[in-house]
Amino acid sequence: MFLKRIELFSILGFRVSLDLSWFLLAILIVWTLSKGYFPSALPGEETSTYVWMAIIGALGLFLSIILHEFAHAIVARRYNLAISGITLFVFGGVAEMTEEPERPMAEFMMAIAGPIMSFAIAGVCYFAATNVLAGTGQPEITTVVSYLALINLILAIFNLLPAFPLDGGRILRSILWGWLGNYRRATRIASRFGSFFGGLMMAYGVLNVVLGETIGGIWMLLLGFFVYNAAGASRMQAAVSTVLKGLPISKVMRRDPVTVSSEMPVRTLVEEFFYTHHHRFFPVVDNGRLKGCVTVKQVSEIGREHWRSKRVGDFMTPASDNNTMSPDLDAMQALQRMQKDKLTHFMVAQGDKLVGVVTMKDLMAYLGIHMELERDEAGSGVPSVPVAGAPRGG
Repeated sequence: MFLKRIELFSILGFRVSLDLSWFLLAILIVWTLSKGYFPSALPGEETSTYVWMAIIGALGLFLSIILHEFAHAIVARRYNLAISGITLFVFGGVAEMTEEPERPMAEFMMAIAGPIMSFAIAGVCYFAATNVLAGTGQPEITTVVSYLALINLILAIFNLLPAFPLDGGRILRSILWGWLGNYRRATRIASRFGSFFGGLMMAYGVLNVVLGETIGGIWMLLLGFFVYNAAGASRMQAAVSTVLKGLPISKVMRRDPVTVSSEMPVRTLVEEFFYTHHHRFFPVVDNGRLKGCVTVKQVSEIGREHWRSKRVGDFMTPASDNNTMSPDLDAMQALQRMQKDKLTHFMVAQGDKLVGVVTMKDLMAYLGIHMELERDEAGSGVPSVPVAGAPRGG
């Protein structure tokens, strides 16, 4: 989802970051506020006044988005759901969950917390604009605070649309999950609502462009495209979670992998292993003990003139918690770890004994075969062979 993030600060244990795409949103908001909204709401001011009003308004909006996401994160913590951080990006903000809720009530409370916060901010800003700031002789500040009241109201209402993965879509999923007792089916229904609303938003955006509202139309088109694609991704994520959650990685790993020794010359490694077996990494095992692993990338960084003199042990990566997994590890957790660490392969070990290897390709192959063989019965969304530990209602 994100391009490159800049970490801003941490508060209450949550990291707040800024995605580079956020600058596009910042520029768009400042431009539209200074050229359109504020000149209409408060006529007769200097251009420079509208610019600083727009900058303050944009900063206020982004603070509002952070508070909206903090509400999600704090409630998630209450239900023991890990949040890796909060990131502002081109479509607003997101609290990054590393796992999905285990119960419908946790999903409901976490999802509704954000809109409640936005409604609260809107109420505070409205009260301040109409009671505290009114008559103070500072119409610029009053206008900016009134804008923040309005935009937070819009933010809350928009997020309550039953379009997964918006907050309203998550609320809808929690209700369906509690009613049907089936997480995957609830996700599928809620995400279809998301796809429907995403399609409507894209159509509305195209209509606006045709009618001459180019900037607003393009923005709505992009937002609809984001919702539409996120809904489809959510359906796939739910299906993946249903298959992998509760499944030990030992069921997916490749047993008896080809290994090399730390004393092996690099030339032998290249000619008899990389070129022969076509694997991109090999575990390094000496006398039955796992020592580490060696990859194509590591070899490529060694000059060819050193292939005869250097040995695998000279540059291998030692075995550690960073590149090994327990055979009992949940396959869904293994997938999340691969994505988080940006690694496509891990060694599976018990102590210093290698018992297998698992790659992203292995996980994807298992998923593909399972989904092809275990079709949902009568479209119910329930796999014909249940997977232990899959989320359930209640």
